[in-house]
Amino acid sequence: MIYLQMLWIFFRLGLFTVGGGYAMLPLIQSEIERLGWITAEEFVDMIAIAEMTPGAIGVNTATFVGFRLGGLFGAFVATTGIALPSLLVVVAVSKVLDRFQEHPVVKAILFGIRPVVAGLIASAALFIAEAAIIQSGGLGILGLDLVALCIAVVSGILVWRYHMHPVAVIVGAGVVGLLVF
Repeated sequence: MIYLQMLWIFFRLGLFTVGGGYAMLPLIQSEIERLGWITAEEFVDMIAIAEMTPGAIGVNTATFVGFRLGGLFGAFVATTGIALPSLLVVVAVSKVLDRFQEHPVVKAILFGIRPVVAGLIASAALFIAEAAIIQSGGLGILGLDLVALCIAVVSGILVWRYHMHPVAVIVGAGVVGLLVF
């Protein structure tokens, strides 16, 4: 029964999430916490691992959740559930979009969807920041883990301003974590 439930939930998430993996994260988190499958802390750890592994973060996260709940077959079911809607929608939309992409109604719809995607990604970022910086319980004041906050700020600057490769930043942050903790 858990496999059918996973397939349905991840299929729904894959079908109704616009904006890619980061936009999916708040929805995945909400569903798995609602069902009591995984805690917020475990979810943040999965996101960290999913970010470091090749592939889309939403798919990787679903795979980890599926594996945690049902082993290798659970990982397969969750991955299939979250990826199948995209495959079906892309095939259907690609046939139509080429002909109608300049239509004013299509342009207006896409114009309205873009800010939602930005908001969903920002929501995922805030959720991860809260779990990593505010709730981590390390060295800090006012409930903030100052080491985690410094790592987050420096990482953001290195990637955004200096265009450092994210993998190098992740490895560097891992080394800092080993040295500090």
